[in-house]
Amino acid sequence: PMGSERTEIRKRQMAATPETPAAAQAQLSTGNRGSNACCFCWCCCCSCSCLTVRNQEEERARRTSHELQAEGIPNCEESPAPTLEEVNAWAQSFDKLMLTPAGRNAFREFLRTEFSEENMLFWMACEELKQESNKSVIEEKARLIYEDYISILSPKEVSLDSRVREVINRNMLEPSQHTFDDAQLQIYTLMHRDSYPRFMNSAIYKDLLQSLSEKPIEA
Repeated sequence: PMGSERTEIRKRQMAATPETPAAAQAQLSTGNRGSNACCFCWCCCCSCSCLTVRNQEEERARRTSHELQAEGIPNCEESPAPTLEEVNAWAQSFDKLMLTPAGRNAFREFLRTEFSEENMLFWMACEELKQESNKSVIEEKARLIYEDYISILSPKEVSLDSRVREVINRNMLEPSQHTFDDAQLQIYTLMHRDSYPRFMNSAIYKDLLQSLSEKPIEA
């Protein structure tokens, strides 16, 4: 009987032995999968968090840079409200529109809706530069204009052909009030031919014209 019990025990041990590596392997495999899953999730979450923080920081830097560049640029020029005669005159020619601050303000508002306000800002900056006589002030303003509107790295870069850019680069060696004259003329022509016709058909112009036309009736 004792021999039979020992034999039975040995059989049970032998039967259980092959199961042990399989069980251990299965447990190890399960453990690895769990470890990998945790590792993958941690890496993924960490990466996402890092990317989110990095993107937020880059966006904040871009926004701060843009806000710094916009310093000193008024939302609009100071001007009295336009009269009906003035607004009607804007339709006669682009020159008449650009001659008055009210006209430039209305046109600039329209350009903002087309994401091309930098054209007007550049033109105005060139006009301001022409009024300067101090050499150091001219050099500083010319540098700022170049960085804001000519540099390909600027978000406010205006569209200029290669010939005009070469002229500017030569002029920047000794900046003057007329460093950007060719570029200013090219942008003026661009606004005249491209944006001005759309402005005349825009809701901004038509609403302004209508409001001024109705004023005498309301009075």
